[in-house]
Amino acid sequence: MDEEIEIINTNTRVEKLKNFLISKRKQLITLLILIVLILISFFGYQEFKSSSKEKLANKFNLIVTKFEAGKKDNINNKLIEIINAKDKTYSPLAFFFLLDNDLITSSDEINSYFDLLINDVSLEKEIKNLTIYKKGLFNSDFVKENELLNILNPVIKSDSLWKPQALYLMAEFYLSKNQKQKSKEFFNQIVEMENVSPKVKLEVQKRLRSDFSE
Repeated sequence: MDEEIEIINTNTRVEKLKNFLISKRKQLITLLILIVLILISFFGYQEFKSSSKEKLANKFNLIVTKFEAGKKDNINNKLIEIINAKDKTYSPLAFFFLLDNDLITSSDEINSYFDLLINDVSLEKEIKNLTIYKKGLFNSDFVKENELLNILNPVIKSDSLWKPQALYLMAEFYLSKNQKQKSKEFFNQIVEMENVSPKVKLEVQKRLRSDFSE
């Protein structure tokens, strides 16, 4: 008797499930199609990104090869195209190639590319901090104190690997302005840091003894 009841219950559950699937078949088909479309879109997008990055890599490498061979026609525009692609690998490489080879000299243009990389490109954390530091380094010869601090503060107030370099830059900036007290404060911040290389700390201690001894 118990076995018969169990069979009936099982058949009832199967029938209920069958009726549910039949009644919801349109919704289930729609859901299945949606899942398939999402998967196709996801893998298609990944493929597109991979293909785009490969094209940028080939384009950048070709530019460098031609530049080294002395073929510099239209090189700036091609590198700027790579910068504007906002790729986290090749946009910084293209910009720093322009900068390091003195292919752009306008400070406004240079700062606009710094800002694009910092604000609009999904850079890795420490690459972004390095870019901020380099922007500060570039501007340190001609901006005012507050402007330089505003540039470097995101690094100075972080635990970045580039924090000691940012502090060192501010210390040197104040020293060049003969503001020794402010310069000393920034050098001391480096000495007091825990996660700083012994080599950097030793160099700062030497500077403190040589430039700030009474």
